[in-house]
Order: sequence, then structure tokens, then C-alpha cells
Amino acid sequence: MVYITGDIHGDPSRLSPDALKFMKLHDTLIVCGDFGFIWDDSKNEDKILRNLGKRKYNICFIDGPHENFDIPNKFPSSDWCGGKARNICGNLYHLTRGQIYTIEGMKIFTMGGGESPEAELRFTDEDSQHPEIPTKEELLAAVNRLENVNYDVDLIVTHEPPSKTREFLLMQKNEQFSVSALNAFFDELAVQCKYKKWYFGSMHTDKFISNNQVAVFRNILNAKTGMKV
Repeated sequence: MVYITGDIHGDPSRLSPDALKFMKLHDTLIVCGDFGFIWDDSKNEDKILRNLGKRKYNICFIDGPHENFDIPNKFPSSDWCGGKARNICGNLYHLTRGQIYTIEGMKIFTMGGGESPEAELRFTDEDSQHPEIPTKEELLAAVNRLENVNYDVDLIVTHEPPSKTREFLLMQKNEQFSVSALNAFFDELAVQCKYKKWYFGSMHTDKFISNNQVAVFRNILNAKTGMKV
């Protein structure tokens, strides 16, 4: 089975063995950004990562804006489930931007990155200065991979949602809304792609937006159905 959850921000209780006791051998949990356990390269952090990697199931994450990119980007990228991923330790993987993985027979498109409150979101080639922002090359490579599968996937997993979805959620909270380049890119993706479910974590809420767009935060969802475990 494949499961989805939202931003972890380094909270060990969210990934404790008790919290994931329902998971079986070779199951996969995907975190929708802001994983937070790869931050200071300390001995304690290394111990946590090794313990996560020793689980009988896979723990995978896409990146959000609140990551220390200097550390996970040091891990080499290799082939995993039909796409490129960084093997952090054992069964712990960083799912990289614009990849399409086949897990449990489902084609899963991933795109990390997102809006940082400390910097205006824009596409840039200066990824060393703004590593939270997807580069033009990453976006173009993602489009090419989607073209190769005729824009037909089972799941889309991102940190940010399309701009229309983001606007809808922020209006409900009476919060100010601004359109980012990445949100706009996802608007186009929502039109071009055929998909069954789109999961995103940046809004820090658990809510079905429609039959196929789902905001996820603390809940753990069955990725195929969107139902809470």
C-alpha cells in the first residue's frame, strides 16, 4: 500500500513506530514536503535517520521550502521505482523534483519546492541562492517526462497546490492571497494532466478540495482512495 501525509517539520512522533504500526513490509509512506529531519548533520540526527531507514517499509519525502538543502543534495541520485531518488539511508528516500515513480502499480509524479516567506518565489537559475525554488531546467524536464507518458499519471504529489486551490483555501481563512510562478505552473498541469488524486501539504490543513485534489497535513491517507487511515 502507498500512504500520504503532510509536513512533518522534524516531529518524531509523526513517524514513530506506534503512529505507523498499520504499515506492512514494503509499504510506502510519502511526506508532502518540509520533512525536517535532515537539518544540522548532527550525530543525533544521523541516529534518527538510520532508525527511519531500518523500518520494514519505505519512508519517502519530497522537499518543501523549509529544508536545509545543502545536506540532502549531497546524497547521490540513483534509479528507484522508475525515477531518480536520493537514498538517504536504508528504506528512507528523497523523491526528487519532476520525477515519475511506479509504486504499487501507480504512476506517481512528484514536484517538491515551494514558496518561502523569506524570499519571493520565482523561477531562477540561481538555485544555490534559492534552492527552495524549482529551476527552469527542473520544470522543463518534468514536462518532458509527463509528455513521455501522455500526461497520464495516477497521483500527483507536490508541496504547493495550484493557484486556484490555494486562493480557495486562503479565502476561507480570510488571508491575503498572492499567485506564485509555481502555483501558476500547477494550474497548467491541472489542465494538461489526467490524474486520479493530487496531494499537497503546504496549506497545513486536512481537507478534500474536490474529488481529486486533497490537502493533507496531520492525517495519513490511503493514497489510492484519499481516505484517512
